[in-house]
Amino acid sequence: IRGVDGVTFVVIINGVQEKIRLIGVDTPETFDSRGTPQCLGEEANVFAKSLLENQTVRLEADASQDDRDKYGRLLRYVFLVDGTLVNSEIIRQGYGHEYTYRRPYKYQTEFKNAELSAREAGKGLWAPDACGVANII
Repeated sequence: IRGVDGVTFVVIINGVQEKIRLIGVDTPETFDSRGTPQCLGEEANVFAKSLLENQTVRLEADASQDDRDKYGRLLRYVFLVDGTLVNSEIIRQGYGHEYTYRRPYKYQTEFKNAELSAREAGKGLWAPDACGVANII
């Protein structure tokens, strides 16, 4: 029903609101501990919302990962009706990077390849002038 940030959003499951955290991807924060946005944080947030808000999605758990994170969010892969894997699409478009938390996961190779593709194409985070300076991520 609404986006929270580039990797977190709220859905309704059987009449109950749940926060979802995308598995295998991390995006810049819209605000860091100093209260300032990280490079491309807002853009990543807007992109994720453009994919997810007001959409019907299919959620997929991963037995190799915990069901919930330390904040109580469900950890899931998210698919749009057309089959787009949102987690991967965020990486592929350069709004996030592959992120492994503790253990390998089902789509890890696909996500690493998506990041490599975004890097090679200079998309988003990997653009030479993404943050107004030479990008060395």
